[in-house]
Amino acid sequence: MQQLNLISRKNQFAEEVGVALRECTPVVLGVVPFGITCGIMGLTAQMSGLETILMSVFVFAGASQFIGITMLGAGITGWGIIVLTTLLVNLRHLIMGSSLAPYMIRLPLPLQAFMAFFLTDEAYALTISRIPNTGYSVLYQVTVSTTLYLVWVLATVTGVFLGSYISDPLTWGLDFAMPATFLVLLIPMLANRIGLIVFGIAAVVSVLGALYLPGKWYIIVACLTASLIGGLLEGESNHAK
Repeated sequence: MQQLNLISRKNQFAEEVGVALRECTPVVLGVVPFGITCGIMGLTAQMSGLETILMSVFVFAGASQFIGITMLGAGITGWGIIVLTTLLVNLRHLIMGSSLAPYMIRLPLPLQAFMAFFLTDEAYALTISRIPNTGYSVLYQVTVSTTLYLVWVLATVTGVFLGSYISDPLTWGLDFAMPATFLVLLIPMLANRIGLIVFGIAAVVSVLGALYLPGKWYIIVACLTASLIGGLLEGESNHAK
């Protein structure tokens, strides 16, 4: 009996990992050119290849890495300014983390810390969109997160090696990789009225914020506004039922 249970658990484990790998494959295809671009741009900002790679290994935050690299390339060397700027950009992770908190709070603290480091927009989108249908799976989130991490680091390494051949990755259109990836994640979630309304509000607030707010504050404002409206609409929907 124990042997049958063990086999069943192994099968469930393999099936969950397989689903995670299959569902994150389209996202990985978008991460690769973005990571390559990061590696190349690190070299153009006069960072060494090792520094650029270690940045991906220990920071693992695409948008923040690009901002940090850009600031270093512009001659800004004050670490306080760089850290504060990247912190502001990554404040959206507080919103993502809070929505996953009811599920992750039950996990051991070391595992929570481990998964917090690997939390990205892509891993969050894949994990949270799956919960309404199949529930939360820590194995699914860990598999997706670590896969994206390994791909990101390897793509950065590739970009460092390609740096001597591609001086400006933007001329190749590699900067469009991440917007295209997020579109892949977004479109399946626009399946109901609430999703469409939240999407429309986030889009309008983002554009207006980008026009009138300094820095990257439009990201935070759009996230908070859309989250608030979405929460209110879902509350009304549940109450109506």
